[in-house]
Amino acid sequence: MGKLCGSSEGDAPFVESDDDEELLFNIPFTGSVKLKGVIVMGEDDGTHPAEMRLFRNIPHMSFDDTAKEPEQSFSLSRDPLGELEYPTKIARFSNVYHLSMHFPKNFGAETTKIFYIGLKGEWTEWGSR
Repeated sequence: MGKLCGSSEGDAPFVESDDDEELLFNIPFTGSVKLKGVIVMGEDDGTHPAEMRLFRNIPHMSFDDTAKEPEQSFSLSRDPLGELEYPTKIARFSNVYHLSMHFPKNFGAETTKIFYIGLKGEWTEWGSR
């Protein structure tokens, strides 16, 4: 899992993995989402995630579930300013009500830190189509 850090004044909050480099985020949506892109911001060092795997519509996903084939995976570049957007395969992410993001490795550090995750897409209220 991970913990939210950054308590002193001027520190940006971040999530850091506990015991190893893996992080898993489960993000439920209150409607249907067409996910078009993802931004991942970390530090310009070994703690930045090096890979991202996206899974859709698997509520309560656990680390055991990450052995499944993801809908899409990305090799990440270090992005301390949040300038890189990773485009998703829109056909695979056109009716998402739950997104799981697995970060299995980083650039060589013991733990992984993420400062920001941006999701770009369109939200539609359930039942409005």
